[in-house]
Amino acid sequence: MAQDNNHILIIGGGTAGWLSAAILAKSLNSQSKDGVKLTLVESPDVPIIGVGEGTWPNLRGTLQRIGVSETDFIRECDVTFKQGAEFVNWSHTPTPQQPHSYYHPLSTVNHSSYNFSLAPYWLQQDVATRLPYDRAVATQARLCDHGLAPKQIVMPEYSAVQEYAYHLNANKFADFLKRHCIEKLGVNFVSANVTEVVLDHDEFISHVTTDSAEQPHLEADFFIDCSGNRGLIIKQTYNIDWQDISDVIFNDTALAVQVPYPNDDREIKTHTIATAQDAGWIWDIGLRNRRGVGHVFSSKYTTEAKAKQQLIDYIGTDYSDDLMIRTIKLNHGYHKKFWHKNSVAIGMSAGFVEPLEASAIFLFDAAANMIAAQFPRDKAQMPYVEQKFNQHFTMRMERTVEFIKLHYCISQRRDSQYWIDNCDDKSIPDNLKQRLSYWKSLPPTKYDFDNAWEPFNLDSYLYVLYGMGFETDAANVATKYTEKDAAQAMFNDINKASDLLIDKLPKQKELVDKVLQYGFAKV
Repeated sequence: MAQDNNHILIIGGGTAGWLSAAILAKSLNSQSKDGVKLTLVESPDVPIIGVGEGTWPNLRGTLQRIGVSETDFIRECDVTFKQGAEFVNWSHTPTPQQPHSYYHPLSTVNHSSYNFSLAPYWLQQDVATRLPYDRAVATQARLCDHGLAPKQIVMPEYSAVQEYAYHLNANKFADFLKRHCIEKLGVNFVSANVTEVVLDHDEFISHVTTDSAEQPHLEADFFIDCSGNRGLIIKQTYNIDWQDISDVIFNDTALAVQVPYPNDDREIKTHTIATAQDAGWIWDIGLRNRRGVGHVFSSKYTTEAKAKQQLIDYIGTDYSDDLMIRTIKLNHGYHKKFWHKNSVAIGMSAGFVEPLEASAIFLFDAAANMIAAQFPRDKAQMPYVEQKFNQHFTMRMERTVEFIKLHYCISQRRDSQYWIDNCDDKSIPDNLKQRLSYWKSLPPTKYDFDNAWEPFNLDSYLYVLYGMGFETDAANVATKYTEKDAAQAMFNDINKASDLLIDKLPKQKELVDKVLQYGFAKV
């Protein structure tokens, strides 16, 4: 079979570009004579936005697969361990007497709801005495309560007793990946601005021109657009239609600030904190040497000045006037096609949904892995792969929008027009409305999730639904779910495992400090 797709050109760096380059170079054997050559062209003039500092556990597998030392990664990218997210004041209007929070842990290591769901049996327990759902069905929320790490220093790189992801410095991570791609994976790097994307008579891309005197023309067989909001290929060249989601996801602005720790003894949370406000929410991510804090809000419902003051009030005594608060405009939505002709968009050029569940880097990773798995060396196979990729990632974007909206639309908050409108049926996607209607009578099961590649699975929905106080008819559940002894045995096992882990695992800061000093053993 003719192999006429032999060279990939990635336009744009940052996390999306360099992570894609690493995955593709490793998967497509770029360093071998018969492999696919990889080139990345990155502008020296366009800064990385660098807001996305939270990840999902899939990144661990990717880093290990591309040959990254976890110790080096932690040391060079200000990394801490992430075991989930805590949502504060989302369920109802907060009062000093009635604060509320719940966790969306990264996993249920003790069991999977796809095999045996504890949700129906939790629903049947006495509301007055039962544990919150997140603490009843898994150990990880309790570890987050205690600020504990997911592993011990004696455990090898990438292994753990609890599932984990990372908090990281996005700018340092992009630079770290860049060095790894160039030095270890054979990626060719060009520092230049792309000035034109040139099409042939069939509207396939033939080459791009740059402002580099040494390399004014860059030819390739396949092109990946990682140029961010500029969308040099998908938007400026092909003008692919845009699916606006501002009628579903209201937030259109973010304020971001880096907050140093006041002293070296400050505890570091082992989870992201998302605290709801009257017209948005504030994120709080603890890195090794600072916090990344930001306010995502809707300019329709509040002013930037008020949102900034709420952010300052949240930071409290750690805030000082010399800290720089950046304003970032958010363009929520996605292109109706991601792969077109001999090009595909990855990252913010493809689309963006607010970072409430830290899905951005996951989607970069997933896109690059799917391209690598199905990359058509024979151009005759391109239309099939294009169709599958577009179908797959349209589904992923739709399901991401639905899951983010879930956090808003089942809230009991009515203290501002923002929350009133978020709970209005007109702003809820039809598929989510149908699911929620059914889940009032019975809890979600694996059969509600008909695609194995949905980004948010059954357990994720259960954590948010019952963390937020969503009501499912317990009397109806009791007639259907009758394996109470088996469920109680699992609840008991979770309690025992929690006590053991709390006794054995170190604090987050303690583990990070030991990684800096000693490092993990290599796998």
